[in-house]
Amino acid sequence: MNEMTPLSPRFAAILERARNHPPLPVAVVDAHEAHVLAGVVEASDYGLKAEILQNAIDLARILGVDRPKAAALSAIELVKQSIPSTLDAACLSKMAQRGQITHAEVDGPLAFDNAISSDAARIKEINSTVAGDADILLAPNLDAGNILAKNLEYLAGATLAGIVIGVSVPLMLTSRSDPPAARLMSAAIAVLLHQHWGADGVSLVAAPMTGDEP
Repeated sequence: MNEMTPLSPRFAAILERARNHPPLPVAVVDAHEAHVLAGVVEASDYGLKAEILQNAIDLARILGVDRPKAAALSAIELVKQSIPSTLDAACLSKMAQRGQITHAEVDGPLAFDNAISSDAARIKEINSTVAGDADILLAPNLDAGNILAKNLEYLAGATLAGIVIGVSVPLMLTSRSDPPAARLMSAAIAVLLHQHWGADGVSLVAAPMTGDEP
């Protein structure tokens, strides 16, 4: 029996990273000049959600938002033991305060309305720099993220760009029903990512782009 051809060191390193850090899809939404990123993946714990969020933050900074504001979404804005996504969101917010998630303001849990509407945040008396002004919406799970993205596309007239981050080159992840504009936007963002991401899929914007603190 012939021996298996050994993998090149670079390809072996890519496979090892993929085993330890799964590729993470991110959707970029252009809805009436509001640029929103939504992490869309089945995340069973807040550790994986933290990776998704950091990737989304790095991508937002590449797109020109130096210090993005990220909302960790749930059904409500209060922490309740009976709703696990509120616990995850609270942990992510604390991780950002302690510098484990960097270069962004992170708050959660926040419901969708008070994450994007300053009026809703004011009425509910939510004291937050993120509420009503979120650049990044982190969905609590795959189902919610997919429904959120499709709602923005079909009810709000948004254009979606799908990108997979965490592999050696950016991958475009578009729907079969996406219009040409969505595919063009995905390609444009993939080019930007290729210019800023290292060969091992690690972001090259880890350092502050304009001297901001973690």
